[in-house]
Amino acid sequence: MHVAENLQNIRSTIRQACEKTGRNPDDITIIGVTKYVTIERTEETIAAGINNLGENRSEGFLEKYNHFRDRATWHFIGSLQSRKVKDIIDKVDTIHSLDRVSLAKEIDKRADHVIDCFVQVNTSGEESKHGLSKGAVIPFIDSLATFQHIRIVGLMTMAPHVDDEHVLRNTFRQLADLRDTIQQRDLKYAPCNYLSMGMSNDYHIAVEEGATHIRVGSKLVGSGNE
Repeated sequence: MHVAENLQNIRSTIRQACEKTGRNPDDITIIGVTKYVTIERTEETIAAGINNLGENRSEGFLEKYNHFRDRATWHFIGSLQSRKVKDIIDKVDTIHSLDRVSLAKEIDKRADHVIDCFVQVNTSGEESKHGLSKGAVIPFIDSLATFQHIRIVGLMTMAPHVDDEHVLRNTFRQLADLRDTIQQRDLKYAPCNYLSMGMSNDYHIAVEEGATHIRVGSKLVGSGNE
């Protein structure tokens, strides 16, 4: 299917999820995950109305960025190596995978402006996943208080690839509860207003549980994307 048709289906699903929970669909940002698709398919994605694009490797990000530049808002959604920060930091708009002090130090050192970051949290407890444990998140955010170029705009998590809706909801609810706790601290450098959670297989549940940013690849741009 064309991206525009896929997007229509995704937006319909988002509307239904929002109707169930009293949310406004306009509050949901769809990030098109273009990490495995061609420049041509990415062009089709932008033409369909998605200008928030997500890449998870610096090389792939740079290829897309060098082609599209300011035609898109760029989200780095994969694990970011400290040594790669210098390659992307003046081009990326938002980083979704801040999970260690060494990475924060490199971002702060290399950036010439404030970078919006999501702290990645491993709410599922899976060893295969990156991210901080829930208990480590607040101390980590506290450690960033003196960093001049980092703003914590929210939290990010990845749910297990399972069909058990209870497991998925629990994963997302834990992140939402933690976000609320941080938000109540009213930190200027960490407003923590957003939740980046939900992908092609579970974004509808994530929206019901409070997601503000969903990262959709295969359901939007084609199979083999997540």
